Order: sequence, then C-alpha cells, then structure tokens
Amino acid sequence: MDAPRYDLIRIENRLKKKLDKKRFLHTEGVMYMASALAMAHVLDLHKAQTAGLLHDCAKCIPDRKKLVLCRKFQIPVSSFEAENPSLLHAKLGAYLAKTEYGVTDPDILSAITWHTTGKQDMSELEEIIYIADYIEPGRNQAPNLTEIRKLAFQDLNECMYHILKDTIRFLKEKPNSMDDTTEEAYLYYSNYHNSREE
Repeated sequence: MDAPRYDLIRIENRLKKKLDKKRFLHTEGVMYMASALAMAHVLDLHKAQTAGLLHDCAKCIPDRKKLVLCRKFQIPVSSFEAENPSLLHAKLGAYLAKTEYGVTDPDILSAITWHTTGKQDMSELEEIIYIADYIEPGRNQAPNLTEIRKLAFQDLNECMYHILKDTIRFLKEKPNSMDDTTEEAYLYYSNYHNSREE
C-alpha cells in the first residue's frame, strides 16, 4: 500500500500564519535539507519533506500554553519536560500534525516526536529530521558544523554520534538542562561509533 501524499503547499501556507518569520525560514531550511538527505540515502522524499515542514509546527506556542495543551490532549509530560516546557513542542507538534494538518503516517509523526531529544535506535527518517534540524543552512553556531554536514551525506549513524557528542558537551555546561532520553541516545550511538573504530 502506497504511503499517503500530503498537500505540502497547503501545509506551508498554514504554517506561515502560525510561525514567526525566523522560525518559518528555519522550517523551510529543515524541509530542504531533509529532502536532500532523503535523496542521498534513498529514502521516501515526500515523508522527509512533510516531517521537515511540520517538525516545529508547535514551536511558537508559548511554553505555558504548551503545558496546558499537553494536559488537555492527554500527551504524557515528564517531570523534566514540565520544568523545561519548550521541549514539549516536539510531542505537541506530532499531535497537531495529526489533528490539525491531517498527517496520519506514523513514520512522519515519530520523526516529529523525536527531533529534539533524539532516542536510541532511531529510524533513518527520524535521524534525517534530527540531523536536518541541526545542520540546515541557517544554522551557524554549532561546533564542527562543516564536518558534520559532510558526514550527514555519508553515514547517518556516525553523524548522529557526532551531533549528540557535541550536544551533550554543550548541555553539561548548563545544570539540569539534559533530558535522560538524549543521554540514552548518545550512549546508543557511541556504541555504534566505538564498534566501527574496533
């Protein structure tokens, strides 16, 4: 059975009204980067475009309202997320992608859900959206970006390891700012990296 096709122009037009200009520009960058990575790794291009376009659809909702909406829609909120509600845009975004934008494909919804924290053993689509969010053309602050951008087109797992390593290093400088899921993701991809080195 063919995967559903979504009207990306309609979604794009709706997002323009929901996101501020900077976030919308970032969203466009993630969509195009996800498309390029999907082509390079021979993955479903439409799924990558759709997930890239919707990954931050809940980002511009105020943090307090994110919490209220998650409780209203019975989206589980961890104690860490309750203290750092900006993280909830991923889970809430997946919910809104389904209920407001009509996206039912579980692969796309999962890629949106995990694009912020990452997790262990991500699918290739999940990895692509996570990576595209980190390396899209508007990003310029992260360390080792040139090398990571090159690696993204060669080995998704190895690219995940390097992004997570730099992310962990950055988050450890900020007390109580790291979700356990991110640390678990780093340990998983570290094992992949170390097995290649042996």
